[in-house]
Amino acid sequence: MVNNSSFSMLVRVGAMGNIGRFRSSLGLRRGLSVVCRTPRGLEQGEVMGPVESGEFDGTVIRSMTSEDHLLSARLQLHADEAFDACSRLLVDIPNPPALFDVELLFDGQGLYFYFLGEVAAEVDAMTSRLAEAFEAKAQIAKFVETLEAGCGPDCGTEDAAGCGTTGCASCAVADKCKSKTAS
Repeated sequence: MVNNSSFSMLVRVGAMGNIGRFRSSLGLRRGLSVVCRTPRGLEQGEVMGPVESGEFDGTVIRSMTSEDHLLSARLQLHADEAFDACSRLLVDIPNPPALFDVELLFDGQGLYFYFLGEVAAEVDAMTSRLAEAFEAKAQIAKFVETLEAGCGPDCGTEDAAGCGTTGCASCAVADKCKSKTAS
């Protein structure tokens, strides 16, 4: 029997905790860990709650299994190794940007390096070499982009359901977010 029901839900994904609208054939409860397909690839996510239909940012594939949790822990070890390796290489670069996180996607294909500040071509080349060592594609992201773009649907408005029950007041970047409306 095929389940034709479709649910719309908010799901938090990625190291920066981006929140998006996801389609699912499963009715899932808040706080549940899930595997999602996003434009970046397969990612681990956390269900935040139901939301009205709109433009979807991805699809929930399934609830995380015990095997998925083991894989996630192994991927985090690889991300930690990539962070340490990148930190060691940055020492040799004049005026390096501050590395504050490394994320390896659930499918193991994308390795994201998160920096504060501008990233020189030399750093970009270095992260590409590191990604090859981890058999992934390197991506560089700046934390400032999250602050400028916001953290999810309706960011900066009273309807910011993705930021918790108290809207932007509970958001970790609310004080810095440039998409916040003036009060």
